[in-house]
Formats: sequence, C-alpha cells, structure tokens
Amino acid sequence: MTSATQPSPAKPFATAPGEATLDHISSVRLSYVSLPLHAPISDAKVLTGRQKPLTEIAFLFAEITTEGGHEGIGFGYSKRAGGPGMYAHAKEIAPELIGEDPSDAGRLWQKLVWAGASMGRSGLTTQAIAAFDIALWDLKARRAGLPLAKLLGAHRDSVRCYNTSGGYLSMPIEQVLENTSLTLARGIGGIKIKVGQPDTKTDLRRVEAVREHVGKDVPLMVDANQQWDRTTAARMGRALESFDLTWIEEPLDCYDAEGHAALAASLDTPVATGEMLTSVAEHTDLILKNSADFIQPDAPRVGGITPFLQIMALADHKSLSMAPHFAMEIHLHLAAAYPRNTWVEHFEWLEPMFNERLELREGRMIVPSRPGLGLSLSDQAHAWTVEETTITS
Repeated sequence: MTSATQPSPAKPFATAPGEATLDHISSVRLSYVSLPLHAPISDAKVLTGRQKPLTEIAFLFAEITTEGGHEGIGFGYSKRAGGPGMYAHAKEIAPELIGEDPSDAGRLWQKLVWAGASMGRSGLTTQAIAAFDIALWDLKARRAGLPLAKLLGAHRDSVRCYNTSGGYLSMPIEQVLENTSLTLARGIGGIKIKVGQPDTKTDLRRVEAVREHVGKDVPLMVDANQQWDRTTAARMGRALESFDLTWIEEPLDCYDAEGHAALAASLDTPVATGEMLTSVAEHTDLILKNSADFIQPDAPRVGGITPFLQIMALADHKSLSMAPHFAMEIHLHLAAAYPRNTWVEHFEWLEPMFNERLELREGRMIVPSRPGLGLSLSDQAHAWTVEETTITS
C-alpha cells in the first residue's frame, strides 16, 4: 500500500458562491482497491476466446469530506483491465472539487468531465467521475438524514431481486442447480444463468434443466453477454420462447441498437441490454431506437447518479422496464426511485468491503433505513487497498 497527500492549488469558484452556499468540500480521499474472487469466473466471452476468466475486480473509492463535517462515499469499478487508469485519472481531476459546494452535483459533474474532456465523455473518464458523483449524492442524502432512495423520491421500499453469481458457465450444471436452491432459500426472487456458448444445444439443455428445477413460477432470465450474431440470436430467441423467460440479456453486441430493436420486435420474450454503455448519449440511442424492453444502465459505468437519473427519465418516457446492472449497493436506491417495473441484480461479491448488509425478504431487496447509501468501508476493504491518496485545500 502506498499513501500520499496532494495539496491542491487555490482556484476560483466556477461561479461566485452566493448566499445559498452553506458548505465547501475540504478533502477527497481516493483508494484503489483490488477485490479477489474466490474462484475464476467465466461467461460466454471467455468461452468464445475474447476474454480471460475473471479473477479480481478493481475498485476506485472516493470519500468526500466538507468543512462542515459532512461525508459521502462513492465508488467505480473495472473488471479485468482499467483499474489503474481509472485511479490515475481520478487523481488528476480530484483537485477540481476542493472548495466547491457539495450540493451542486450536476454542475460539478460537468466541471469534472470538462477537466478531462480531451479523453472523451465516456469510458474510463466517466467511470472515474462516477466515484465522485456517487459520493456527492451519498453526502447529500446523509446530510438530509434520508436513505438515498427517499431523497430521490422512492416509489417503493423494496425491489424485486434476482441472482446472477450462481449461474456462470464455469460452473457445471449440477452446481448451478444447487446454487439456485440456495439462492431461493435466501429470499432472492429470480434466477439468471449465463448462455452464449459456441454449442447452442448445450445452452438449451442448461436452461431446460434450471427451468425444470425451479418450476414454472420462478422468474428466470438468461444472459448471452453479447456473443450471438443476429442470426443466432433470432434462432435462440425463438428456441427459448417456451421457457417463459423474464428476459434475454445482451443477445447482441452492446452497440448494435438496430439488431436489438429488430429482435425485440420479433420475440414475445423481452430483450434486456445496456449494461456495457458508458454515457447518456449511448443509452439515448438505445432507448430511442426501441432496442430493449428492459434497460440496464450501470451508475458506476455511465458516470454516476447524475447521468443515471437522465437515463431513468428517458426510459420512463418510453415506458421501459429497468434492471440496473451489478452494484446492488447503489442500484437498490435508484431502482426504488424508478416509477415503472424494475429489478435489482444480486451479487454478493462486494459484501466483504462493507460493514453493512442488505436485507432480502420474500423475493425482494429491502431499502435500508440508514442515511445515504447506508455504507461504510470495512477493515477488509482497507486490507485490499493497493494505493490511496488524499487531496486537501
């Protein structure tokens, strides 16, 4: 672990502070944390030779403190590659926050994205900004004494949840079935398994085995992780119709909005996609082209809660269902604030990094009563920290 303190140069406010400015950001602490997985994980991208098995996840944590003693925490993440770059970019732009009013999340998001505009407004740059933006929203909700969902305006106090971590292709079907039973016994309401293997018949046999195991009433989803071409997706979509799936996820390349739209129009089974997109603009293209029945934005990937709320508004306008990707610790609050049909994805992978746990009951995830996101970093998170730095005034 390495540690450093970086003073930031005195900078004028982007706009002169007025009477409504009640507090200022005094420090930002950044941590680069590497979370090891218990066993290598493989989905269709590994079986098709495009990626190596997943063995660890890189996290960027931002902890923001104000002169008034208020605090907020946020994070971004990267799988397989990009973690060091995300952390490096965050260190470059973090001084832009010092002295600013933490309430102005929208303006500060714009300030941060323009600070690194030559690197673009999507991808690594927005994922680095996400940690700051989420921390600002967490701080705002904590200061108000409200769970983030309530600050945003909750439509429900619990959200239907489904599990993904028990259904990877690196697991034999016997293990998947055992995981499924344990998942349902924990109070999780739905099951998602991975598909997209080179042998489509193997996929169909696995889906059939899980459907027979859980019965016809348990919500079941499948995820091809972008590994089908249009012809295969159409044929598999028709073959999967008989299993009464809640959705087919990422059947095509994430940027193939036209292909997803054609598939969604031709199938009774809903199509879900969007998790790999890293900007509002990319989601706008997907939504306006009617490419999904379930939109799946990821707040850490699109740049935080500020852009996520823009995506939510557009998805609501188009009457779409929503199932945010990964990071249930953040997305539970956002899904609770969405007015239409929504799910949240259960992954237990992040649990060791926090002192708190989310409650599961009767197929739903319960919005915690704790202020903000309701999270604090555990001793384990500190033990997994690779590097950290603090920026002060």
